[in-house]
Amino acid sequence: MTIEYKLPDLGEDIETGDVIGVFVSAGDKVSEEQALLEVETDKAAIEIPAPSGGVIKEVHVNEGDTIKVGQLLVTIDDGKTNGKDEPIKEDAKIKTQDEAIEEIAEREVEEEINADPEPEPEIEIEAAPEDTEDEIQEVKINEPDDERKTEHTSSPASPSTRRLARELGVDISLINGSGPGGRILEEDVRNFTPEAKAKPKEKQKEIKVEKPKPQKKSSELKADKWGDVERTPMSKVRKLTAERLTQAWDAPHVTQFDKADITDLEKLRKEFGQSVAKSGGKLTTTSILVKIIASALKTFPQFNASVDMENGEIIYKHYYNIGIAVDTDRGLLVPVIKNADEKNITQLSVELSELSEKARTKKISVDELQGGTFTISNLGGLGGTYFTPVVNAPEVAILGISRSRVEPVYRDGGFLPRLMLPLSLSYDHRLVDGADAVRFLRWIVEALEEPFKLPLEG
Repeated sequence: MTIEYKLPDLGEDIETGDVIGVFVSAGDKVSEEQALLEVETDKAAIEIPAPSGGVIKEVHVNEGDTIKVGQLLVTIDDGKTNGKDEPIKEDAKIKTQDEAIEEIAEREVEEEINADPEPEPEIEIEAAPEDTEDEIQEVKINEPDDERKTEHTSSPASPSTRRLARELGVDISLINGSGPGGRILEEDVRNFTPEAKAKPKEKQKEIKVEKPKPQKKSSELKADKWGDVERTPMSKVRKLTAERLTQAWDAPHVTQFDKADITDLEKLRKEFGQSVAKSGGKLTTTSILVKIIASALKTFPQFNASVDMENGEIIYKHYYNIGIAVDTDRGLLVPVIKNADEKNITQLSVELSELSEKARTKKISVDELQGGTFTISNLGGLGGTYFTPVVNAPEVAILGISRSRVEPVYRDGGFLPRLMLPLSLSYDHRLVDGADAVRFLRWIVEALEEPFKLPLEG
């Protein structure tokens, strides 16, 4: 039987991806779960496995192609029968209880909506003379007579997008989706403002549209006035990083610095390191800090929150998911350890090792990159003293860790060599005050300097 294998659902809000690697060609014999190709989305790079063993009859995509969910990738002859071509059935996606409830509610709302698509508006453009490239052209849009109200109309959106809208207090029916088919994406919710509220369409309205000037293609730009240059398109990961950091920079940032004496903690880390290694993890300062911060967030809930400026509300999170920034050859990724407060340091060390390896080897899933409430960025392996990390929106704080070093510390009338760890806490000043930041960071420092403090108080 010939199997037509199409691009499966890659996760919430992911509609397209770029093919960055094709590992098979026509005539190749493959086994089930063998990697066929690699696709990079705006969240992560994902290997697409074979749904069944067999022989590749044809590969329908090439490296560099942009493909969408449902597009035919390969046809495979599994050798079982000589029947007609059949598309492979996609496995049912496992949903959490909350997602299932939301999907039912979403389906009930959509059943009440007229399913007929809104007619495309007819666009008439009065052609401008060829020698007037910079002139303003008149564009008339003839709206269909069958007007539909854009207000209070439900638009397609994933459960996670609807959940985000509820958290931010945004009426999702007022948002114009920028995704395929008008699908509302998470950035549409975050970028929504009352001024962007959808308005009823008007018949025969005129819009001034400036005709764009012709631009040279990237490949034609060989040099500038100072010398040779090279232009390359951003990868999806780099583009997403740039967009997220631009969004995050809208928040007023402040960074608080401090040092922790981890001399005693380092002795304990080395003492118990082999025990953790037997469980498959590596006991590091980062994994210890994940546990410490998960406890600190319960003591200082304003650091485990987000800000809804539109409605003047603070959204407190009652779950503690710690993101860990990981340097990869594709850029910075932030895998998230879910429910860190419910796990011991050994479990956190094992999970951190697994997630970091997945991120570097492109095995990380979309779900493992979502849901963070606080982030840690450790540059200690590279060096440096202090730095000012950028808050990972919609979170309100991030802790930066630099390289520890032995320094003379004055104690009991003399200087002693102590191992000191530099810490940098950046926070959103709209929610976190300077005094709160000092208390939060000192709590972390004391937990590092007095290892018994955490099990005693946290």
